[in-house]
Amino acid sequence: MRVDLWAGIQYHGVAMSPPRAPTILIFDSGLGGLTVFREVLKARPDARFVYAADDAGFPYGRLDEATLVARVVAVIERLLATHQPDLVVIACNTASTLVLPALRARFPIPFVGTVPAIKPAAERSRTRHIAVLATPGTVKRDYTQALIDEFAGTCRVTLVGSVALAALCEAVLKGEDVPDAALAAELAPCFPEGDPRTDVVVLGCTHYPLVRDRLERLAPWPVTWIDPAPAIARRVVQLIGAPLLAHESEDDATMVLTGGHGVTAALRQALEAFGLPRVEVEPMPLAGVA
Repeated sequence: MRVDLWAGIQYHGVAMSPPRAPTILIFDSGLGGLTVFREVLKARPDARFVYAADDAGFPYGRLDEATLVARVVAVIERLLATHQPDLVVIACNTASTLVLPALRARFPIPFVGTVPAIKPAAERSRTRHIAVLATPGTVKRDYTQALIDEFAGTCRVTLVGSVALAALCEAVLKGEDVPDAALAAELAPCFPEGDPRTDVVVLGCTHYPLVRDRLERLAPWPVTWIDPAPAIARRVVQLIGAPLLAHESEDDATMVLTGGHGVTAALRQALEAFGLPRVEVEPMPLAGVA
């Protein structure tokens, strides 16, 4: 039951309208942004949420830079027109490291990006050897190298561009059988032989925390895992404020897919567990890309 402390309040005899809770759009190429959505939902439970997965374009790593920028800008433009959010979280490292400037230049609302958490990793490392596990696109970006130069100059940084791990994470969430060996093969380069050993691993793709428990079990030695989602949620609150008192969103969060393929019963169950009981498809096919 929703309790509204604003009901009936007047100021100088004039009825006051209750403050409006914001609409927050969480955007990713696929399901990885669910880890970010979970944290932002905790931070602003009063908000109306739209989670948009550009599954018609997934995975973004196969797109060249010009195509990726054009794709994300076009999809975001349509989502803004349809859902009118007050803030957008780009819960995708690959897109954030490339597309944020274009989005901020074109649209007059706040955008919160997701970039590899290299600064906190360097601060927490004791061996001064950190690994950044990300997509090939994120690993090769100048933005990522700039973060290393600025915040991890005294560290040995092992960059691991995983081709398959994001798709494996999606397969797990859809209820498919993903053997440990497949995950271990993607994780292994984060743990090169020799000293000093890696002691911090940056999860540089929002998909990866979906299988963090398995990654922890498969790691050859204990490390600190850095998930950017809590920091993203804090940034959202900085930009649009804390939750409204005595407000609770009456709207179910909505999942929007641009393709809508591969929505299994197991995935629907997983989405409900994340707080996304409603799934809609807004077809936005990706043309001209094999």
